[in-house]
Amino acid sequence: MEYLILTMRIIKKIMLGLLIISITIGVGTLLFLNTERFGKHPSAGRLVKIEQSPNFKNGSFQNLNHTPMLTEGVGYGKVMYEFFFSSKPKEPKIKIPSVKTDLKTMDITENVLIWMGHSSYFIQLDGKRILVDPVLSGNASPLSFTTKAYKGTDIYTTDDLPEIDFLFLSHDHWDHMDYKTLKKLKPKINKVITGLGNGAHLEHWGFDPHNILEGDWYDAFSFKNGFEISITPARHFSGRGFTRAKTLWASFVLKSPTTTIYIGGDSGYDTHFKDIGDKYGPFDLAILENGQYDKNWKYIHMLPGEQLKAANDLGAELVLPVHSGKFTLANHDWDEPFNKITDQANSSKIKVITPMIGEKVSFKDNLPRFKPWWNPTATQK
Repeated sequence: MEYLILTMRIIKKIMLGLLIISITIGVGTLLFLNTERFGKHPSAGRLVKIEQSPNFKNGSFQNLNHTPMLTEGVGYGKVMYEFFFSSKPKEPKIKIPSVKTDLKTMDITENVLIWMGHSSYFIQLDGKRILVDPVLSGNASPLSFTTKAYKGTDIYTTDDLPEIDFLFLSHDHWDHMDYKTLKKLKPKINKVITGLGNGAHLEHWGFDPHNILEGDWYDAFSFKNGFEISITPARHFSGRGFTRAKTLWASFVLKSPTTTIYIGGDSGYDTHFKDIGDKYGPFDLAILENGQYDKNWKYIHMLPGEQLKAANDLGAELVLPVHSGKFTLANHDWDEPFNKITDQANSSKIKVITPMIGEKVSFKDNLPRFKPWWNPTATQK
């Protein structure tokens, strides 16, 4: 009997200990999710405006067409199993090559684009300086020791950037809306262009609400000197924590006096590319996501080959593929997106440019044949 009582006391202490551990983990998680880096959900007047959007239904933003997170027949168990046990995506073994262009000393009359890795890039166009989805903190996650940038890809910091006329933020995922980068950039930003609801994050981080221009799909903003910016659809989702689709994901059309650019953000392939092409095209350049894809989530990221279909729909003869080359967020090898899209471009009328991080791409000059920098053993075709 004494042994039984002793055993029960031991079990009671173990259960109490486990309960305390569970409560501690739960409280710690809640506290972590409420730190500033996660931003804020839209409320008050911003929420009222969101609820009036035709794209906001049943408490969440919706894609134009039915968009399941996972492909039909795929469960989260299969995805988790592949991630932990069968997937071994190759990461670069050497330092990624780059060319660091001095952004502050460039002649303002130069019309150029400079890719910064993944979906971050700087554009100088007709006297305006433009920045898209800057992630310059070294990782794409709320935890600084995870989803780290490949060696050699983080050559730019916020200190290297000049004052920015237009900052585009396509959606609030960590690999596009980087808290640390945006906090440091805040004094340099004139106007922010983004989808509905994302201003709640930015205001929480100290941005002046008068500098934030939020819009629904097909809203447009006109500026001096012939600049017009339209917010256009994408096929994706949003969310920085466990809650999804409370802020709007988007692509953009940037029209300057000399150039029309499609800024794609993150998107699976869908009918919106043709609609945007019909309404705003043709485009001098389409910047399209090319990476972090998987057959298991084919509706929210384009699979190889769909980028050129999208470019054709848009009426774009020139494509800059992005969303790769800096972070591992999917199960494919790090260099696979570059190899596949350049191979496909060889049999297409659409030109694909693949500059190194930091390399100048001029809008005025005849575009060079960029070297396959991701494959040091390859020869230029």
